[in-house]
Amino acid sequence: MNRRVFLRNSSLAGVALSTLSLDACTTDTKTVKTAAATAADTDDTFALNEITVTELQEKMKAGQYTSRSITELYLRRIAGMDKKGPQLRSIIELNPDALSIAEEMDKERRAGKVRGPLHGIPVLIKDNINSADQMQTTAGSLALAGNKASQDAFIVKKLRDAGAVLLGKTNLSEWANFRSTRSTSGWSSRGGKLRTPTSSTARPAGPVPARARPWLPTFAPWPSVPKRMALLCRQLRAMGWSASNRR
Repeated sequence: MNRRVFLRNSSLAGVALSTLSLDACTTDTKTVKTAAATAADTDDTFALNEITVTELQEKMKAGQYTSRSITELYLRRIAGMDKKGPQLRSIIELNPDALSIAEEMDKERRAGKVRGPLHGIPVLIKDNINSADQMQTTAGSLALAGNKASQDAFIVKKLRDAGAVLLGKTNLSEWANFRSTRSTSGWSSRGGKLRTPTSSTARPAGPVPARARPWLPTFAPWPSVPKRMALLCRQLRAMGWSASNRR
């Protein structure tokens, strides 16, 4: 059983055991104008479905893909599933420089320079991580709308140095849910209410739903998700798993 099947099944089990249901609200998000922004492929036909970073590197080395073509495919996927279709609202903002960064990485590869395993790989970061580019850093809050960082966060600098393509920023529980003891998980005033890919009524998991969401519908091969296991842990708890089950 692959991770997608396992997560889908565990999500459905979690929904069956939960009585929580949250209504979605709408919001506008910035989009990147690209020829790839058409209806997304389905899970069964998406060319990069469940592909790994290693596999992408092998295909770029073999000339089957370029960093630009990979980036375009993920932008198409986001346009069709996050902005249209089911409108998951996972991505709060796309990087208008993503394609130009990808082209630069392709240029370096053609010149014989490959920085490492993340060279030319699209990456998503959370909207409370500074990036000194055209994107905002708002922690999902309209109170910080228009805020642009003057320098990269340490992790962003390392990603750029490694040749990663910063594809965009993900939605999140506003202020990472440090707002109230009764705040709504998976909602931000700037990004709106996140939707779970496997269920229209399931509650996004804990304080890190946005970082987990791109992982499920495959919006990037490697989202920057330090705590992405929070999604899995939540579903396991919903199924009755606890630390005592380890024995």
